[in-house]
Amino acid sequence: MIRSVVRGVGTALPRRIMKNAEFEALVDTSDEWIVQRTGIRQRHIASEDETTASLGEAAARAALAHAGLTPADIDLIVLATSTPNNTFPATAVEIQERLGMRHGFAFDMQAVCSGFVYAVTAADSHIRSGLARRVLVIGAETFSRILDWNDRTTCVLFGDGAGAMVLEGVESAGLASDSGILAASLRSDGSHRDKLYVDGGPSTTQTVGHLRMEGREVFKHAVGMITDVVEAALEKGGVTARELDWFVPHQANKRIIDASARKLGIDEDKVVVTVHLHGNTSAASVPLALGTAVADGRIRQGDLVLLEAMGGGFTWGAVLLRW
Repeated sequence: MIRSVVRGVGTALPRRIMKNAEFEALVDTSDEWIVQRTGIRQRHIASEDETTASLGEAAARAALAHAGLTPADIDLIVLATSTPNNTFPATAVEIQERLGMRHGFAFDMQAVCSGFVYAVTAADSHIRSGLARRVLVIGAETFSRILDWNDRTTCVLFGDGAGAMVLEGVESAGLASDSGILAASLRSDGSHRDKLYVDGGPSTTQTVGHLRMEGREVFKHAVGMITDVVEAALEKGGVTARELDWFVPHQANKRIIDASARKLGIDEDKVVVTVHLHGNTSAASVPLALGTAVADGRIRQGDLVLLEAMGGGFTWGAVLLRW
């Protein structure tokens, strides 16, 4: 069978780092309050010349360099984002143009914080169906553009950034010991749409709008939903949580990450955590964490890795892969 094998990963972050203390002049909050409730200590904020497309391009080039490939080797670009450069065309085609690609195809995928996990599964499906051999999967966001900087419950949580992964189809034996994507599980439930959303859009208000969230409601549902898809992916892959080498969750809140790992029986030292450095970067969250763990040598060839995310909609999903 064909497996989608990871050939390279890359990340990109805006130049500006915003520490928690800076919020004290904007809203009624403190560094202590933010750290205690979220684990976040800083985040990167895009400048005027930094966009979802420019960050996505930088992460893509880093992933291609890591893979030893060029844009000419890529058949498809899938960009996960909720903050595109324009309503249309897809920001993926702008990145395609920035990379100098005049072949293949590109499209955006919108599943908010679950976007990268959804995009990886879409890329895997295109590879296994024969529509593409090599796919560049990108998660890129500039959430600072849609924040209400007067709302202390949301503005302290989010940041900007991008991460990318190169997948390649390889003939495999079809065993759990194969390299590549072994299993995935995706879910959504639109009945929760008003718990995490943006209050604007072309068809409703003709504006971009601002992010709105019922934090307690999101937290209440998060752990159960996360464990649901993780357990489903593990079952499909024929492995157990104890066999995992690394758990790479969506970086939204340290308390959610810790509670999810405990419920799944995953040791703390197997959990990749970068929320203190980046905040919640939505679709860029998982690839940023993954890229960090690869760059510092934690994730190595042969490791069993589980990716997981949950976002507005609600959407949630997990991908099991062997490095």
